[in-house]
Amino acid sequence: MNTIERVIPTRAQEQAALAWLSLLHDQPGSGDQADFSHWLQADPAHAEAYAQAQVMWELTEAPARTLADEDALALQGYLNAMHRTHRTGVRRWSGALAMAACLLLMIGLGAGWQPSRWMDDLGADYVSAPGEIRTVTLADQSQVTLDADSAIAVDFSRGERHVQLRRGAGFFNVTHTGDPFVVDAEQGRTRVLGTQFEVRLQPDGAQVTVLSGRVGVTADKAAGQQVLTAGQQVTYGNGVAEKRHSVDSEAQLAWRQGWLNYYKATLAEVVQDLGRYYPGRILLLDDELAARRVSGSFPSKDPQAVLSSLQGVLGFKQHSVLGHLILLR
Repeated sequence: MNTIERVIPTRAQEQAALAWLSLLHDQPGSGDQADFSHWLQADPAHAEAYAQAQVMWELTEAPARTLADEDALALQGYLNAMHRTHRTGVRRWSGALAMAACLLLMIGLGAGWQPSRWMDDLGADYVSAPGEIRTVTLADQSQVTLDADSAIAVDFSRGERHVQLRRGAGFFNVTHTGDPFVVDAEQGRTRVLGTQFEVRLQPDGAQVTVLSGRVGVTADKAAGQQVLTAGQQVTYGNGVAEKRHSVDSEAQLAWRQGWLNYYKATLAEVVQDLGRYYPGRILLLDDELAARRVSGSFPSKDPQAVLSSLQGVLGFKQHSVLGHLILLR
């Protein structure tokens, strides 16, 4: 019995297939179809690459819109450029195709295409890469452990020690020198009254968790201060802070040892955390699925294994696109 060996396209062939698919969706010229047919027949891998591209294109619109929301400012530059080329005589793409093209461009460039990360890193003094947990020693011998995909800027001038959390999270072990030590995150501020604590950026603010000692947290310059002690946490955003509450700070901070612990967290929250450890993008496309609750302890070093484990429990579908994008729905 003869077996048919599957042809595996190269990365270049995959990119060529995406380019042909984009062209054929945009009112191709009379010679384009003939050229495409010639390309398709030139190599069996071309047909396989094109078939894969068609499947991906069907999945494109929703994640393209999601990415457009996440990176709206940067994507607008690409869309504006497309509009400008239309004015000079090149045909204009529809909005859906333009966003789809941006998605394909991002996939083609891989994990590096994240404009917000570039802007954070531009003004940062210390950065951790996706999947990397990094400990740095500051000039005063204080130590900061950066969670994966995090960035801080440091300013020890003017008699105060200031750290700005630009992305992700940092665990601070502060050396007492007599000078104030302040961590700025979004509009809020954490002033050190003790030694060990975490500040973590959230979608609309930040969260502070204390392991030992004391910190004073203000939601903005005009807000009152809440003093947190060991085993306490507070979340703030848009100038308003929630009431401090007790937490298992050791479990909350287990990411330093490579573990992510959750108790009745939403899948959206878990996916957000996993995204810092995955060298690409993870997009959750179903709002009802995003609200499902998850409890458990998971190793952070293998996000794909965590997603597969959760898939077995929650029953969602996964689609991997060119090794840089995971779609969940």
